[in-house]
Amino acid sequence: MKKRLDDFQERRTHLANLSDQELKDRFWKLAEEIVTPMLELGKKNTSPSIERSVLLRMGFSSLEAKEIVNGVLENNLISKGAGHVVYKLAREKQISIREAGLMLVNGKCWDEVVNLFAKEGVSC
Repeated sequence: MKKRLDDFQERRTHLANLSDQELKDRFWKLAEEIVTPMLELGKKNTSPSIERSVLLRMGFSSLEAKEIVNGVLENNLISKGAGHVVYKLAREKQISIREAGLMLVNGKCWDEVVNLFAKEGVSC
């Protein structure tokens, strides 16, 4: 087995003269550069399975979540997020999130939800 060459001293030369605070600042800057693209992807991209997962965490059963996500897809609202769709309807009607989600499961209020997003000037 080959022994790994220890080149740590060479690799750290560009960091050797930095203070602790400068090292911390550099670390967080590099961490932000790594995380920012992932956050952008998360904001702009979703999938039915992710949306079902969100709804499960909101307290809906898997069958209910599936129906809501299907409705979200049929109404071209997937980019808004299924949880957001349910929340927005609940807020508009001043009912619980559970009640709003069950209305959607039962095929009610989809036109209203589409109009809620259209009111904001957001095309669906």
